[in-house]
Amino acid sequence: MLQRQLDPIAALATAPGRGAVGIVRLSGTDLSAVIQALCARQLKPREAHYLAFRDACGAAIDRGLALHFVAPHSFTGEEVFELHAHGGSVVLQLLLARCLEAGAAIGLRLAEPGEFSMRAFLNGKIDLTQAEAIADLIDASTEAAARSAGRSLSGAFSAEIRLLLAALTGLRVLVEATLDFPEEEVDILLSADVTGRLSAMLQTLDQIAQKARQGALLREGIKVVIAGQPNAGKSSLLNALAGAELALVSPIAGTTRDKIAQTIQIRGIPVHVVDTAGLRTSGDEVEQLGVARAWSEIDGADAVVFLHDLTRSPDVAASVASVDAPAYAEADAQIAASLAQRLAPTIPVIDVWNKVDAVSAARLCPGRSAIKLSARTGEGLELLRDRLLQVAGWQSSAEGVYMARERHLHALARVGAHIRQALSLASASAAPLDLLAEELRLGQNALAEITGAFGSDDLLGEIFSSFCIGK
Repeated sequence: MLQRQLDPIAALATAPGRGAVGIVRLSGTDLSAVIQALCARQLKPREAHYLAFRDACGAAIDRGLALHFVAPHSFTGEEVFELHAHGGSVVLQLLLARCLEAGAAIGLRLAEPGEFSMRAFLNGKIDLTQAEAIADLIDASTEAAARSAGRSLSGAFSAEIRLLLAALTGLRVLVEATLDFPEEEVDILLSADVTGRLSAMLQTLDQIAQKARQGALLREGIKVVIAGQPNAGKSSLLNALAGAELALVSPIAGTTRDKIAQTIQIRGIPVHVVDTAGLRTSGDEVEQLGVARAWSEIDGADAVVFLHDLTRSPDVAASVASVDAPAYAEADAQIAASLAQRLAPTIPVIDVWNKVDAVSAARLCPGRSAIKLSARTGEGLELLRDRLLQVAGWQSSAEGVYMARERHLHALARVGAHIRQALSLASASAAPLDLLAEELRLGQNALAEITGAFGSDDLLGEIFSSFCIGK
């Protein structure tokens, strides 16, 4: 490790602000001087001691619990000293300053973001997926996300990765041993059932990837943009989905001039809903800016809800006496063409017809398969929620899901590509064992990146820099 990573560190381990209890945490190789200065005595390891925390003159700054953990029996694997005091910001800052003062001789410094967790990883207390799960558990916005992060933190994800890695490593060793001893007249591909083992690995990998995709969805959610012509009810739909009056609603076309975003939960899945300005040509400069921003949001969407006004549909115009139905239908067709041109084929566009409460049941768009709802009454909203989860790829029956990130999905995809290439080589009539061994090596490295057994310092820096200071 770098010398800086060996420095003793200190930080507040609780959130800033007022609270009942606040924690100051230290980690290093020898904290006895700091413990003596703050507590006026040495502490029995792994026991809570109620005492006064002293300043440089021996006066009490506060009274609370002091805990001492000796290496390697601590979160970081180093010696750890914690002060559990009253949660006032002034008190905690005084305690932190006193710790830094008392530890100046041993080079005690303020911790960087995520440095406690990084030391736990570097000292072998947790692997990289468990370290990431700490941040994911703190940031979890739903119960399902918290439970999934808890599974990752307990090592469920890591355990499956390690089993697959062991199988891949064992096969690689066997193939490379055959390369080292070519005089042995043994058909390694046949005797070791290489193709069968690779096929089994692919099946296991697919199961892991499926759980990881579900976990990534719990963590990241899905961005849904509501688009359509003015007065289709986009803002009303946002309010209905959120269950709150977030967006201003009026019968005046062009009321929404800028995007309004809100994160909602649908069965534990975060859905980031964006209401946009009505899509139309306008001479109003401000409205033009709103339309441009609407298209920008659409370009970055995971799914688009294309909202139509059922009362202006040609199929029901006669029943509600709409006079602009043909023009409305033409404008809708132009928007649909623009969506098809701008969006990738993988981005779903969900056609939704609003204001079903204003149309006679006998005239409800015969033959249409699109979702019909009323943002005003809530009729049909559950169908839309189901459809959003469907396009997001969520499986309601998924069990044992663990939290995952985009980097995990990319790594798993690379592993799958290498194993498939290895299977193709192993199935050839004259299999080149050197190429087969190389594919197994690349797959092994990609898989080891997930838990941090193989990776770069840049990757570690990026991951831990997103943590809070006290973690």
